[in-house]
Amino acid sequence: MAEKLVIVSDMWGTKNGLWITSYLGYLQQYFDITFYDSQQLANIDLPVQTEQNIHDAFVNGGIDTAVAHLLKKETLPCYFLAFSTGGTIVWNAAKKGLPVKSLYAISPTRIRLQDEKPLVSLNLIYGERDTNRPDDIWANKLDVEMDIVPNYGHTLYTDEKIIRKVCLSLLNEVTSINIPEKIEKKKAV
Repeated sequence: MAEKLVIVSDMWGTKNGLWITSYLGYLQQYFDITFYDSQQLANIDLPVQTEQNIHDAFVNGGIDTAVAHLLKKETLPCYFLAFSTGGTIVWNAAKKGLPVKSLYAISPTRIRLQDEKPLVSLNLIYGERDTNRPDDIWANKLDVEMDIVPNYGHTLYTDEKIIRKVCLSLLNEVTSINIPEKIEKKKAV
């Protein structure tokens, strides 16, 4: 039976997320995948979807609502892949007992405001040019490692090279079959 992977979107959810299909294409044959739109988890339904409006909705209670909903929905240990705000949601839920085998969080910039980390396996990935990413002082204080990818900004998770890198890393963590060869063959097609 395949391992379960929970994917939590960035703040845009499915409204601006065609890139998510690339992750699903690589991962769906190896995992039992559950996908959450972070806006739906947070009960955010805004008539005007601007970046500032969505951001404000998450900061002003949306993240906490999403954490509460995720804690109710996921009760068995599994793997998590989360993007930006989704990464912050899973990070906070893990601190409250969400059963996480590992968390791959790409660009969860709001965790820089946290003063403790969840006690789970973490893989934090940021673009070097993301001005809101946590700094080295924060990483040292919380004893976390960050993978900083040169020449990328906040939305590096939408780039095909990063998608492939993240999928390979996640797959290699949970399986012993030769995943890189299979993904490289798919890429060549």
